[in-house]
Amino acid sequence: MRRLVSSTQFGRFALVGGANTAVHWAVYLSLWLVLPYLLAHVLATGAAMLCSYALNCRFTFRVPARGRSLLLFLLANLVLLGVSTSAVALAVAVLGADPRLAPLVGVALVPVTFMATRATLARRVRVEWRGAAGVGALVAGLGALPLMVNSSFYFADDSAAQFLPMWHRLGERLLAGEWAFGLEPDSWMGGNLAAESLFGIWNPVHLLDFVLVALIGDLAVAAAVVKIQFLVLLGVGSYLLCRSYSAKPAAASAVSVALPVSGFVLHFQAASWAGGLMGFAWLPWSWWALRRYVAGDAPALMPFVFCYLCVSAGDPYGLLALCLVFAALAVEPGRCRLIGIGASVAACLPLVFWPVLATSAVGWRSGRELFNSGLLVPGIGDLLNASTPAFLPQILSFGDYRMTVPSTFLAWFAVPLLPWVAWREMPWRRCAAVVLVAACYALLCLGPSNVWMFRWPLRHIAVLHLAIAVLLAVALSAGLRSDRARRRAVASAALLLAGGYLAFAAWPAQAPKHLVGLVLVTGLLVWALRSALFPVLHLGTALVLAAQLLWFPVNRDVADYHFPVDVAELRRQHAPLRDGTVVQIAARELIPQERIDDRSIWSDLLLGNMHAAAGVASLVSYTGIGHDALHEALCLNYFGGTCSRAYDRLWGPDRLADQLKATHVVVQRRLREVTEPPPGWHLSERTPEVVVLTRIAPVPWPHGRLSAARGPRVVADVQRSARVETVRFTGSGELVFARLFWPGYRASVDGVPVPLTATGSGLLTARIPRGIGGGELTLSWTPPGAEAGVLLVAVGALGALLMSRRRPC
Repeated sequence: MRRLVSSTQFGRFALVGGANTAVHWAVYLSLWLVLPYLLAHVLATGAAMLCSYALNCRFTFRVPARGRSLLLFLLANLVLLGVSTSAVALAVAVLGADPRLAPLVGVALVPVTFMATRATLARRVRVEWRGAAGVGALVAGLGALPLMVNSSFYFADDSAAQFLPMWHRLGERLLAGEWAFGLEPDSWMGGNLAAESLFGIWNPVHLLDFVLVALIGDLAVAAAVVKIQFLVLLGVGSYLLCRSYSAKPAAASAVSVALPVSGFVLHFQAASWAGGLMGFAWLPWSWWALRRYVAGDAPALMPFVFCYLCVSAGDPYGLLALCLVFAALAVEPGRCRLIGIGASVAACLPLVFWPVLATSAVGWRSGRELFNSGLLVPGIGDLLNASTPAFLPQILSFGDYRMTVPSTFLAWFAVPLLPWVAWREMPWRRCAAVVLVAACYALLCLGPSNVWMFRWPLRHIAVLHLAIAVLLAVALSAGLRSDRARRRAVASAALLLAGGYLAFAAWPAQAPKHLVGLVLVTGLLVWALRSALFPVLHLGTALVLAAQLLWFPVNRDVADYHFPVDVAELRRQHAPLRDGTVVQIAARELIPQERIDDRSIWSDLLLGNMHAAAGVASLVSYTGIGHDALHEALCLNYFGGTCSRAYDRLWGPDRLADQLKATHVVVQRRLREVTEPPPGWHLSERTPEVVVLTRIAPVPWPHGRLSAARGPRVVADVQRSARVETVRFTGSGELVFARLFWPGYRASVDGVPVPLTATGSGLLTARIPRGIGGGELTLSWTPPGAEAGVLLVAVGALGALLMSRRRPC
């Protein structure tokens, strides 16, 4: 038996795994005494990872240790680290496992770990991985350029108001060994993270990035680090996808470096709409892995992992793109394998997206599922003019009829090189799936503006550009034509002049920039045709990007809040409000612009999710789903602004301020002047901008979220976690909680279910029937369908694992 174990790779891997587990366990238990269990697990895994590499090289696969294999080994294991960390968090937070035993869930990942280790150590590194590393380095360098002209380039609009502050809070929770499991009740309307799928709480890479944001502490720096990381992922994935369609390395690298810094990806997704970037970045990886699997060059587990990362990012646009990729790949050989892996990936959808649908009954999502307002709908001319650096398309934007950034720009060489491409040598049959994706997304970009949850067709341009980039890489790989040079030169000149004229016609005042851009592109094109093509393409991408950043350092088509970025300073300024729930009555449009520009207003007021970064429990939050009842009661909008009548509503007959367990009320004086505090409150602060009211007496039941008892006598109320609360009581009647009644709540008294309803403001209410004289009420919340969703993901992963062992069909 001993000889059998030592004679097989898996047997030797198992022995190494035993030693590695001992190292992990010893380090974990030592660190667990002084650190939170999740942080201890991450550090212990890092130590065990180095031990595993040395032993597997020496003993399991008997290969020399090299820097390149170490890098690939660490990169592969980073994904496994994210998966195992998520599994440990689930085991402790959901299943109630002992933190000392929770790492045992990693045993289930042994087959996956073996396959990943063998792939990185025992197999020869292909040439495309060397090119991929070069693409990653170039994209990282270009991704840092925007910071030279705008240090907060990646910290704007939704990234500043929604993502970064919440990422910081979730990272702190993970470092403390907690996981809210999709619910942050202190963020109120923006606290249902399971229904706000864009946060990607089921994505292991996102969880690691949450921790990274919390450790960095500067929100602008953290935004840049995370965004550039995903730009690199996008570039490398695009390169591998181009190579899978037989594009040559030089051609694949040229388009793959240009795509992450193209107009929409950089100025909208990277700068603002982080969820879109994070979902889109996994699409080329998924596409590439699917083609590898269908061709029989990779196990089914590889596309399953990348497709799961794409799905669990929570971006519905990324999911739509993935579905269309599956459909387009059906024209290629291997349909039966595609159906099998498609079923495994489809099993992951309910976990991520079912809470979104289940919560729509109480949210404010519009019921108008198909209409066209013209907002962010590009025209055909806008899509065709993809190589003019200063072209600002006349697309209806937020508050203006044209854009302030080159949102439809792809690459300076994409259009001018078209006359020189050898189109007759293009392998159209092999690229049929790419052509189908490009055609579908060209139509989607043209509207209508709203189709169910998909709105603003300009968002589809990123996938259109990805498909065009792949086709362009394949076309350039065949080389440029040199015959009929004069005609081709005239055609290129005509395309350049047409693009320049359209740019001038869209915004004549920008004529100097259009002229400079035209001269720059023309010079680069002549240089590229007469010299080394692909080095000039890369140099031109850098030069054009630098010019665009000098001309358009800020995207003024979206909101720029100028929020503070230092979390420690932010918490120092708002420390007096951190002892309870804050209700803020303020309107953004009444804030003087100069006070936003110099950031001085944010010491008095905060909008979006910035209260989460400040460590303050507040009704102000940023949400795309909202809670309709609370919105009606306090006219709260998506970024936390309110109207003047919200102040009066707090002190109405039902004393909403008491039901919310509010301890502070911050009122913007430009919106509503307060001279006399209501009974039970005193005026604790008055500044030129705000009045702060503070409750005089402590809130009842301070250890939980129970806010009113109508009938029962409450003995004790304790919030066990964000999702679980227990109340000991006698009598019958109603218990009102300072929690929004999101779908997924359940309540029972000593095991007997009791009905739950909502107040007129949407607050959760438990009704205790008369037959129950008292006991302990247990209130709990789970994302709708979460248990079934986790099971389906496990079934999908098992199916992919089984398909990995079967022979190709």
